[in-house]
Amino acid sequence: MQIQLRMQNIMATCNLCTRVDLNKVTQTARNAEYNPKRFQAVIMRIREPRTTALIFASGKMIVTGARDIQDAEHASKKYVAIINKCGFPQAVFREFKVQNITASCDVGFPIKIEALCYANQGHATYEPELFPGLIYRMTDPKVTMICFVSGKIVLTGARSQEALTLAFQKLFPKLCEHRKRNIVVSDGQSSAVVEGSDAKA
Repeated sequence: MQIQLRMQNIMATCNLCTRVDLNKVTQTARNAEYNPKRFQAVIMRIREPRTTALIFASGKMIVTGARDIQDAEHASKKYVAIINKCGFPQAVFREFKVQNITASCDVGFPIKIEALCYANQGHATYEPELFPGLIYRMTDPKVTMICFVSGKIVLTGARSQEALTLAFQKLFPKLCEHRKRNIVVSDGQSSAVVEGSDAKA
């Protein structure tokens, strides 16, 4: 079964290699906002690729919202160009690095969350009164996965697509082991499909 991981958010950083006057940026750029009492960075947005940048006075920049790494890099270069036009021609695009990738998928079957947690106590935590998903922390690669009863999975913490894929490949057999089975119950006249947690494959 081929399951596709869908990228939901890329968080990347880069360095402008110069200090930036945040007030000047806000006064010059139309797509920027700055409230130093709330947050010590300019918040800037562009529509294509649809992303948000946090620009700090030190010249450090964080870009979020892109759906793939190429868009994250392209957006970062656009923000640098905007900073150049705001009166900082010395600002450059340097040290681009992906810090976190968030992706999601649907494995196509419901999961016995309690059993999955019990079988992986060293890595998994499940507190349904606080959060409906099981949190599975993998150390190699270092990726956190959130598993829901419905079969929806969210993966975060990876710094590359390869790490995401490897983490999911390691987790998927465990999900299959704790798959809920549908049992057909019949009274001779009608039948109904109910979820069974203990049915054998």
